[in-house]
Amino acid sequence: MISRYYRAILIVVALGAFVSVPMVNAYPTASGNVSQAIDHAKQAVAHGKEGHVDELVKHAKTALDFAEMGGKGVEVREGIHHLKEAIAHGNAGHTDVGIEHIEAALKHLSEIN
Repeated sequence: MISRYYRAILIVVALGAFVSVPMVNAYPTASGNVSQAIDHAKQAVAHGKEGHVDELVKHAKTALDFAEMGGKGVEVREGIHHLKEAIAHGNAGHTDVGIEHIEAALKHLSEIN
């Protein structure tokens, strides 16, 4: 009787471990979000240099979303500020100024990784 009790507890604990470990690892880390922000910012610069303002704004917005999930450090805040400026200038059609702000954001965000 006692052995059945311990066996049942062991099974429940083992199943709980198998279920909870993937859930814990499923959440992205702050540095992972910053890496994604950097990737999208680089794509925004590439599209901006080709003259694709809409793609610049789209990737800058995606980079901003990832950067906002990347923590609360000074570099992240500066990167977020420059990404917001890039989006505003991109929406106004100022591709060259938008690229400058994204490159400044890249500089700040790259200091984290």
